[in-house]
Amino acid sequence: MDTCDSEARRVLILGIGNLLWADEGFGVRMVERLAAGWRFGPQVELLDGGTQGLYLVHHIADATHLLVFDAIDYGLAPGTLKLVRNSDVPAFMGTKKMSLHQTGFQDVLAAAQMLGHYPQRLTLIGVQPACLEDFGGSLSPVVEARAAEALQLGLAELAHWGVHAEARATGEAAPALVDAALAQHAYEAGRPSAQRACRLGDERFLPQTLAEIE
Repeated sequence: MDTCDSEARRVLILGIGNLLWADEGFGVRMVERLAAGWRFGPQVELLDGGTQGLYLVHHIADATHLLVFDAIDYGLAPGTLKLVRNSDVPAFMGTKKMSLHQTGFQDVLAAAQMLGHYPQRLTLIGVQPACLEDFGGSLSPVVEARAAEALQLGLAELAHWGVHAEARATGEAAPALVDAALAQHAYEAGRPSAQRACRLGDERFLPQTLAEIE
C-alpha cells in the first residue's frame, strides 16, 4: 500500500480522449462509469479531461497521485489493455499519436515537471483501439468488452494507493461528469443511422468512400 499520508494525498482520476471518434472516447467513458458506480472520499477528483491539453496543467499540479485512462495505439491486438506506471507513462503516451490530445498531454506532464508539481504516483491504463474513424460512434464492441476489466484495474491501483471506493446503491444519483447529451446511453440512443448522417467526414470529399457504403 502507498505510504503517502492519507490527509496529504490528492488523487486525480482523469479520462482523456474525444467522445466523437468511437474508441477515442475510452478514457472519458471509463471515468464516467467510475463516477456512476462508486463513491470516493474528498481527496479524490474525477475529471473528464477530453482534449483540453495544457488546460489540465493546474489539475495535474494539484495531484499527488494521478490515474489516467486513455486509448493508446500500442500496435497490439484491438481491445488489449496495458497498465503503465510512473516514468514509463510519457513514453507510452507518445508511442504512436492518434490525435492532438496525446501530444497535449505529454506537454502537460512536462509542464507539471518543470513547475515542480509532478505527481508522486502516475498510472496509465490504456486500451488498444479497434475503431477511430466512426464519427459520432461509441466504443467498438471489442473495446466495450474490456471496459469492466479496465475499471477493476483502476480500482485495484487506487486500493494500492490506499484509496477506498464504495459501490453506489442501485438507483443512487451520481455526479454527471459530461453533458447529459453526451452521456453514453443518451449519446448512443440519439445517434442517427448511417443513411441519415455521414459518419466519416464531409461527404464532398469522400465520394469513393460513400459509394462503397451505398
